[in-house]
Amino acid sequence: MEKGHLMPFSFFYIMMKLFIFFFGMVCLLSSCATETEIEPIANPEDYNPYLYTAERSSLLEAENEVAFWSKRLRPDSSGVGDLGPLASAYTRLFDATGNATYLTNAETLYKKAMAISANNKDIYARGLARTYISQHRFKEAATLLKQSYEGVSSKRATQFMLFDVLMELGKYEEAESYLKLLNNTSDYNYLIRKAKWSDHTGDLTNAINYMESAKAIAESRDSKPLKIWTYSNLGDYYGHDGRLDQAYKHYLMTLELQPDNAYVKKGIAWINYAYQNDAPEARRILDSVMKNHKVPDYYLLLAEMAENEGDEAEAAEYTETFINAATNEAYGRMYNTHLIEVLAEKDPNRAMAIAEVEVTERATPETYSLLAYTKLMKGEKERALDIIESRVKDKTSEPMAAYYMALVYQANGRTKELQKLKKELQEAAFELGPVLTKKINKF
Repeated sequence: MEKGHLMPFSFFYIMMKLFIFFFGMVCLLSSCATETEIEPIANPEDYNPYLYTAERSSLLEAENEVAFWSKRLRPDSSGVGDLGPLASAYTRLFDATGNATYLTNAETLYKKAMAISANNKDIYARGLARTYISQHRFKEAATLLKQSYEGVSSKRATQFMLFDVLMELGKYEEAESYLKLLNNTSDYNYLIRKAKWSDHTGDLTNAINYMESAKAIAESRDSKPLKIWTYSNLGDYYGHDGRLDQAYKHYLMTLELQPDNAYVKKGIAWINYAYQNDAPEARRILDSVMKNHKVPDYYLLLAEMAENEGDEAEAAEYTETFINAATNEAYGRMYNTHLIEVLAEKDPNRAMAIAEVEVTERATPETYSLLAYTKLMKGEKERALDIIESRVKDKTSEPMAAYYMALVYQANGRTKELQKLKKELQEAAFELGPVLTKKINKF
């Protein structure tokens, strides 16, 4: 009888323990979900007015300038005073549309101005060098600037541009030597380059500090062009630092001044996709941008989103569209690094050929990391490791270079180095995007 009395109590006791266990598990899982839930940063109400506005101030201003200076130019193109402004207007037209033919127009005009100008050749030389930089013709830009620097020229203005192009060429010691000559923390142009140098050395904190000082100068002058450039670039730096709320804020500040700024709209699209996991919203933003600003790299972002959603056919279609657009003769070498990335797996020989051209043109740790990646894709893992060890390791803090380094270490069984890089790469998840982050988590 005693056992008969105990059975109901035992059953009740067991059921209560099970209830507490399962209730606890539900609470724990709910807590975990709450902890990982993100706080949205981008709000469509903030930027919708800029997506659907008919205002295209940048394009209209550039078109008006082209029309004005074209009318002033003599039929024989001998009005040297008009050639420079017209070339500059074509550059702005490229910025507004993404049409690389306008860069070719600017190049032709700057060359003409240099040929017939008796004075101020250095002004046109710097304009031509800027065009070369936009076209990724960095060696030609450096040669031109050095020739100009040795002649009658504005030395300081030329030194700034020499720093820019030498950084692109991977000639960091020489670039730093010019930066030291330019040292002046009250000079906007010095500060933005000091920020670039700090970022190159992995000192993101000081890079942001210098950019914030530059921002203060731009605002004190109330210079619209300087504020647009500073806000958009400072937004990028904040993004690299994980301060996405500040990045977003500065992108919006840019749009307030320049509603048709395609660059920051792409930045907002990336926040929606990579941080808020909202690919449909990111696509909506890109759709609005691509109507008027047609550059190949938008297709890469669309391909990335399709791949992340498991739509391999659509991803392949967008990738092929990018390849066809980027290999258009008008773009020259402008998209070589992106082409290497997308061709490495499907056509490693072609990718390696492009990578070898790139390291010849600009011997940076980043281009060498791409060359190592193509070697790896060709099955030359030992050669890839040699390149990583000699040309990339400890020479850059760029996440993509670190990713290719990790792939090479993985292929060569370098587990210790791989795991160290894995942690660094996971911290750069926003920059790298969901597709690569999934692959990194499997290292």
